[in-house]
Amino acid sequence: MTAESTVPSPGAQPRDHGFSPVSVLPARAAVSFRFPLRRPPAPSLSPLPLLTADLFAALAGAGALDEAVRRPVLVGVLVAGALLLRPHCARPVPGILDELPAVCGRIAVVWLALATVLASHDPEHALAVPTLLLGWAVHAVAACAGRGAVHWWRRAALLRRPDSALVIGPAMTAQRVAAALLRHPRCGVRPVGVVADHPDGAGGLPVLTTADEVERALVQNGVRAVLSVDPAVRTGQVSLLRALAESGCTVWEVDADCPAYEARDQLAGFAVRRLDLGARRRTSAGKRLLDVLVSGTLLALVSPLLLVCAVVLRITDGPGVVFRQERIGKDGRPFTLLKFRTHRPVDEHEAATRWSVAGERRMSPFCRFLRQTSLDELLQLWNVFWGDMSLVGPRPERPYFVSQFSQTYPGYAARHRMPTGVTGLAQINGLRGDTSIEDRARFDNAYIDNWSLWQDVCILLRTAAALVRSTGS
Repeated sequence: MTAESTVPSPGAQPRDHGFSPVSVLPARAAVSFRFPLRRPPAPSLSPLPLLTADLFAALAGAGALDEAVRRPVLVGVLVAGALLLRPHCARPVPGILDELPAVCGRIAVVWLALATVLASHDPEHALAVPTLLLGWAVHAVAACAGRGAVHWWRRAALLRRPDSALVIGPAMTAQRVAAALLRHPRCGVRPVGVVADHPDGAGGLPVLTTADEVERALVQNGVRAVLSVDPAVRTGQVSLLRALAESGCTVWEVDADCPAYEARDQLAGFAVRRLDLGARRRTSAGKRLLDVLVSGTLLALVSPLLLVCAVVLRITDGPGVVFRQERIGKDGRPFTLLKFRTHRPVDEHEAATRWSVAGERRMSPFCRFLRQTSLDELLQLWNVFWGDMSLVGPRPERPYFVSQFSQTYPGYAARHRMPTGVTGLAQINGLRGDTSIEDRARFDNAYIDNWSLWQDVCILLRTAAALVRSTGS
């Protein structure tokens, strides 16, 4: 858990009672989103056609068995094994030749397993080698034919209606890649615009240089693919790429100078690699279940402590024990955060725009104790229990500061891809108090990009250990 901090900055900042904006960093990209444009997710390819093809192939292979061996149980085992071991390709529409080794190899495993089971449990009906080879061959040919037909049908549909795409990077390089894609329509990608800081006098597709132009292109052209043509662009356009991923686009990194034969995937002869930027991050039901179980258990255990803190605070500082304040949560949605009141602002403007200080003189000794031990944060367990927050995630901030930091620090707005938390990766790495907001944003985005349930458990354990020796912030 973490208390609200003093004025953060790249270096030392004066601890005054008002917000003094830090110096704005040089702009890293001409295009940026405060919060990603929300669109319905792109429809994914249905697995049913390939499942159907694999099912019929397994039944065709079973037809090669002798009548005495062709039992429903064995046929079921053959079909189940073929479906469970069916190959999965990273590319949406691969060619059958790409899958041929995997298809034939996995079908061979299924038939060898079936032969082993028969030889062990029914030696009289063990599969002869010719029968085994015939069954495998029929099964493999039928599977390749069926999957090849599905892939041909999907490629034909993609040729008729290619995916609209934006190409991001230096204008000249982006235009060159876009022109190559337009010359090869069979790749199924149709560039509709180039996103660059400056047009650079390059002809070809329209060059988009503002966020409004990018959003308009997304809506008008139904853009679902984004190609980043230069790995170096990722550092300058990371906020934009994350926003486009959040809007439902698939983001690919294209190396315009790398020969495609060295890459696993290629597009119009260019080596490509899909980027996982945490789009629609799979926080899973497990994260919510962990939040409910832990917050509910902690609330039951610390309820006597909460009652004691509330009574002492009421006696020492008067009415108004619980402090409610608007914060920004997941996807930029506001919610009401609960804390024990340790400071009484002069007015609403001060409450919304002033950074609080853990050890300021206007606090009573008990309030200062609550702030230094982070006990004032315990009421946020109710926010977690009701779903406003998570136990682990980026710390929520007030709308005023979210607006300020989103304009000042690249990547700050991208923190809102995931529910905000009581503690987080930034906090356990010492980013509390008078520390850099840019560093916090970087740690928060790293947490989101590499999220796992085990990482949440580790952060909670490290937070509990830190609270034992906490000096507050």
